[in-house]
Amino acid sequence: MSNSNISAKKIKFVQSLHQKKYRQEHQAFLVEGTKNVLELLNADFEIMDLFLTESFAEKNEQALWKCKAEWRFCNEDIITRLGTLQTNDSALAVVQAKPNTLLLPDAHEWVLALDQVRDPGNLGTILRIADWYGIRKVICSEQTAEIYNPKVIAATMGSFTRVQTYYCDLAAYLKEYRSENQKVLGAFLGGEDVHTVAFSAAGGFLVMGNESHGISPEVGAQVQQAISIPQYGGAESLNVAIATAVICDNIRRTVGA
Repeated sequence: MSNSNISAKKIKFVQSLHQKKYRQEHQAFLVEGTKNVLELLNADFEIMDLFLTESFAEKNEQALWKCKAEWRFCNEDIITRLGTLQTNDSALAVVQAKPNTLLLPDAHEWVLALDQVRDPGNLGTILRIADWYGIRKVICSEQTAEIYNPKVIAATMGSFTRVQTYYCDLAAYLKEYRSENQKVLGAFLGGEDVHTVAFSAAGGFLVMGNESHGISPEVGAQVQQAISIPQYGGAESLNVAIATAVICDNIRRTVGA
């Protein structure tokens, strides 16, 4: 613990992590707010710096015992200045990013695959949905929003600590790593009604596409079965995160945990 003032150099470094190019350069990212920081303290990420208010420390003394990194008391104005949230009266952490490591499906495992899901809020919400439904791996196209974008981290509400991501050429990945026992399903307009799909207990991949344009032709060529959520009203479309939740719910209803 330290009460020392934060140097101008440190402030500049932390604020630089608001931008993707500096997150990539330093292989570091920000975690902000009570929920996400508490989840972080229970995870296996390396915390480089931790800034917190005295009230946060008092309320979460036991959780802080687990923290091996040095942490500093700051007032709310300083923590807000360091981060990206409009207000932050609790904590902010600078965290070492994990390497982009190849993820392969285990037997009987369902994996999400995201094709050009560009909105950070949608990506963060999808990771939270994956966590809710016990999906531990999300394969992302290179055009999908960056996992360490502060808006993504905020929207996960801590689920980034439990759901793994891997960024790659998604079409090539699906072609290379899909197995004979695990189908690749994709969400398309006009696909088979999700309520009648016989999801396999052997697991598989669920591909969700871009918010506006759906699944790209390259990735679509690797999809073996098109599925769709039936429309009963007049809305033009479903948000990709909501659609992901509906389909994941049907997967779990069919095959269980």
